[in-house]
Amino acid sequence: MVVLAASIISKSGKALISRQFVDMSRIRIEGYLAAFPKLVGTGKQHTYVETENVRYVYQPIESLYLLLVTNKQSNILEDLETVRLLSKLVPEYSFSLDEEGVCRTAFELIFAFDEVISLGHKENVTVAQVKQYCEMESHEEKLHKLVLQSKINETKDVMKRKASEIDKSKIERNRGEKGGFMSLQSMGSGRMDTGFGSDTNLSSLGGSGSGFGPSTDVDSFSTKSKGRPVASATGPPKGLGMQLGKTQRTNQFLESLKAEGEVIVEDVRPSIGQSKPAAPPPTDPVTLTIEEKINVTLKRDGGISNFNVQGTLSLQILNQEDGLIQVQIETSGNPAIHFNTHPNINKELFSNENILGLKEPSRPFPANQSGDGVSLLRWRMQSADDSILPLTINCWPSVSGNETYVNIEYETPAQTDLQNVVIFVPLPALRDAPRIQQIDGEWRYDSRNSVLEWSVVLIDNSNRSGSLEFVVPAADPDVFFPISARFTSSRTFSDLKVANILPLKGGSPPKFSQRTLLASENYQVV
Repeated sequence: MVVLAASIISKSGKALISRQFVDMSRIRIEGYLAAFPKLVGTGKQHTYVETENVRYVYQPIESLYLLLVTNKQSNILEDLETVRLLSKLVPEYSFSLDEEGVCRTAFELIFAFDEVISLGHKENVTVAQVKQYCEMESHEEKLHKLVLQSKINETKDVMKRKASEIDKSKIERNRGEKGGFMSLQSMGSGRMDTGFGSDTNLSSLGGSGSGFGPSTDVDSFSTKSKGRPVASATGPPKGLGMQLGKTQRTNQFLESLKAEGEVIVEDVRPSIGQSKPAAPPPTDPVTLTIEEKINVTLKRDGGISNFNVQGTLSLQILNQEDGLIQVQIETSGNPAIHFNTHPNINKELFSNENILGLKEPSRPFPANQSGDGVSLLRWRMQSADDSILPLTINCWPSVSGNETYVNIEYETPAQTDLQNVVIFVPLPALRDAPRIQQIDGEWRYDSRNSVLEWSVVLIDNSNRSGSLEFVVPAADPDVFFPISARFTSSRTFSDLKVANILPLKGGSPPKFSQRTLLASENYQVV
């Protein structure tokens, strides 16, 4: 068999993606693809069309055609098997089987096609093997990224050192013109360089007695009592120039990776509030995972610029003998939610009875799949109603003299509990950590990226709203945007639930469990 090209074409004749596998001119391949829509007739049951030079082997996928262009000497049975394998891969990578979904995942589909067909010949692979090959990570690529990130961080340190030198020169100039230490207060710093290699700590000149004390690590969390004003903030390390200690640790880490070949992560510091916590391995014979990802862009003055929820229902089976089942679900009946079943699922059965079962009931669901298992159902929801938002964030920066006061509030609706909430507030380039005036929760200052992270472990009926107030030197209000947030919740928008497991071979149904998770993927205030 020699496959000349593989393509996904809309029924209007538009080629969405195309992959050429043999040495042939592009114009010739485009001519073959352009001729295909004219050769396909309506109402025919055939899945191939032959011309004088080539054979078209195709399979309809909803409003699309999956097409193989082969020579006439190829084995038609192998061609059909290749088309079937590719048709199973398309829904694995494309969220929706339409033009938009295919175009958004064009590169992933092309990479998957390359794993199935090599130099015009089909490889002996399965769907699981193709997914595994496409997801494999390169040790050399990660090492290169880490080295590149290390160089970027060192460059940022040099920039901060230069900015510090400029600030010091301004302080000296102001001191010579006005005298006293008022300029130090305007810079938001309580420390003066004596010129002899040591630092002298000064209390704030505002009369409150607060100041920035020395600390060994500015990136650590500072825990505050809920609703209690904060009198002091944690200061940065004394060395404001290049952090030699961090560079040395990074280099040692790189050397150990080279020697041991360990897996590399780009940021070795512990992170807080992961958007999707690692799920424990399934212990029940059947596990169903309901997961939704929310993408929201809010306007700082109110209103929604973008609201999009994408959900997936996945099935994980431990033993193959438990695979002869059907899944009965319950939904909220929200007309704004559009469901899309897997191509192998009986759509008529789902539409009439909300039961997810294979088109061929004699075939079992696959067992021991990687990740959350096999995706049975996907859905999407879009809205412009801000009353359904799980988290609302408002920010009011105001400049007063040489300082900027920033007030941030969050609010969640009733019956919506959020876990591991982290709100990221960008800050102007600072020499010291911002002065926290009041906070509900915990805070962390990322001096490397100049970001203030506000963390609340759990938002429930006891803290539906919360606030953060901090002070930085005078800055443009636009600097504090976009604000982003990360959180998880056990309540989804679809309110989908698994009602029952229906065995097809008789007897009692296998024991099952279900997991429900809503996670923010991109949640911003711009």
